[in-house]
Amino acid sequence: MKTEFSLTQLADPDIAEADKILRACVHCGFCTATCPTYVLLGDELDSPRGRIYLIKEMLEKDQTPTADVVKHVDRCLSCLSCMTTCPSGVNYMHLVDQARVRIEQRYQRPLAERLLRQVLAYVLPDPQRFRISMVLARLARPLAVFLPTPRPSATPGLIQRVKAMLALAPARLPSPGPLPGSVFAALGKKRGRVALLQGCAQQVLAPRINQAAISLLTRHGVEVVLVRDEQCCGALTHHLGNDGDALARARANVAAWGAEAAGEGLDAILVTTSGCGTVIKDYGYLLREDAAFAADAAKVSALAKDITEYIAGLGLEPTARQDNNIVVAYHSACSLQHGQKITGLPKELLSKNGFVVKDVPESHLCCGSAGTYNILQPELAGRLRDRKVANIASVKPDMIAAGNIGCMVQIASGTSVPVVHTIELLDWATGGSRPALNT
Repeated sequence: MKTEFSLTQLADPDIAEADKILRACVHCGFCTATCPTYVLLGDELDSPRGRIYLIKEMLEKDQTPTADVVKHVDRCLSCLSCMTTCPSGVNYMHLVDQARVRIEQRYQRPLAERLLRQVLAYVLPDPQRFRISMVLARLARPLAVFLPTPRPSATPGLIQRVKAMLALAPARLPSPGPLPGSVFAALGKKRGRVALLQGCAQQVLAPRINQAAISLLTRHGVEVVLVRDEQCCGALTHHLGNDGDALARARANVAAWGAEAAGEGLDAILVTTSGCGTVIKDYGYLLREDAAFAADAAKVSALAKDITEYIAGLGLEPTARQDNNIVVAYHSACSLQHGQKITGLPKELLSKNGFVVKDVPESHLCCGSAGTYNILQPELAGRLRDRKVANIASVKPDMIAAGNIGCMVQIASGTSVPVVHTIELLDWATGGSRPALNT
């Protein structure tokens, strides 16, 4: 794709990167076939290729984002399926992230939407605030019936979004998991030492996931530490375009994990939420222009691994179970298959450890969770969830496995089939507890 940035513009490292990305695009349109919003809406501007044209014009002309540009960029899930499909290696992720920052900095959203986004950015990255908000949402959920039912729209209003938030609140919350700073000793001969990302929403909604990871890791000789000064990975605010907040969190985590690695040492930083993992693995890029953090951020990105990447090297041995031939539908989270290019490994681990694993039709299409997308774009998210749930039902599973808490909550809201994390099944298969069959 031909670009027309001035030399002055190209002096900006972000614009120079956008220019490189845009020039790689050859207009082929392969991305449209795998883009969830294009599949649903059939609008070229709701495809990666269409958004690329909009972003190109906005950046080249140094324009204030228009309402139309904002609408189509907001509808993007950042599922990154287009990057898997693209034959030219276009890094759409970095381009759309840059567009979101430009929108956040220069576009004046309606007051109600600004307030909603500020609330999400304030509450979701903080486990204590998030827990309080979930309790309040659970109490308020019966009142949702008194809210007027808005007409279905791909441009949702505040009432739709509030109802979506209330619908996602769990009926009950589990007890909190282990505290930051906790260290779990390896059982038997010590084989390694890792930091385990505690997460924000996950430690409130499903602390059992990390508890299963700790159980499996320590049983296989790996010491696990929950780093005390760790923060939210920054993914939630990063995808809202709030780059200042996201980068501050990234720097704090680089410092915290770097100190831990320099102290007693770390073989890896393990992540059980693939959406977080994709961003942490990108810290090196996000902080590339920060002289004080660039080198350490690159080291952190190199240490970051999805939990399945690490345990694949532990030589798991399944134990005898009474429950044999359990059919598991494996949902491949977009952030794992498209963001981190981890596709077959989780399925191989499940199969080798005694489960009958079934691929889900249209597995490349997003479930509609996508961070805060199922709140900010509830109509589109609901359609994607229903499509995903129908595809899962076609393989008649006993359980559904996924590697991302957002996907788990989203899918569970549309099915009665138990949804569990991949690590819960692997822990159970190798001597741990049977997963609690709820989400």
